[in-house]
Amino acid sequence: MQYQPQPTAGKPPQLSLFEGLIAHRRTPFGDVIPAPKPADDRLSEITLSGSGDHCRLLLAPILRDLSEAADTRWLTLIAPPPALSQSWLRETGFNRDRILLLQARETQGALELACKALVSGCSHTVITWFPRLDKASRLKLRVAAAQGNAQSLNIRLG
Repeated sequence: MQYQPQPTAGKPPQLSLFEGLIAHRRTPFGDVIPAPKPADDRLSEITLSGSGDHCRLLLAPILRDLSEAADTRWLTLIAPPPALSQSWLRETGFNRDRILLLQARETQGALELACKALVSGCSHTVITWFPRLDKASRLKLRVAAAQGNAQSLNIRLG
C-alpha cells in the first residue's frame, strides 16, 4: 500500500522534496538549473587529417552506414573530393542507389547547392567538404537542414 498525503482544509497536498525541486528547477543546494536549450544537432563536422588513403578508410564506414540508413531519402554528397568517385563508391560497397553526387557550377556555389538540397527534404543527410565554415554559413546550413528535416555534415580534410 502506498502512502497518499491527505490535503489539509483549503491547502493543496504538499509536494515531496524532489517533486518541488523539479517543479522549480532547483538543486537541493538552492542553485537554479537553466532550462535545457534546444539541441542544435542539424549540423555536424568531422575533421580528418593524414594521407588520402587513411582518410578514405576512416570515412568508408560512416558513409556506408548513411547510405544504408532506414530513412529512404537520399544521402547527398555536394562536390566531394575527386578521390571519392563513383568507382570508389562501387569498390567500397555503398548502396549507390541511395547516394546522390552533386557538383557545384560556377553560377551556383557549393553552399547554395547544399542549402537547396537540405531545404528540399529529399535527402536525409547532405555532406559538404568545406575547409572552413564561417558563422553565417553554419547558420544557413542549420536553417536549411531544419526546414528540410535533414542533417548537414561537413567533412574537413587536411
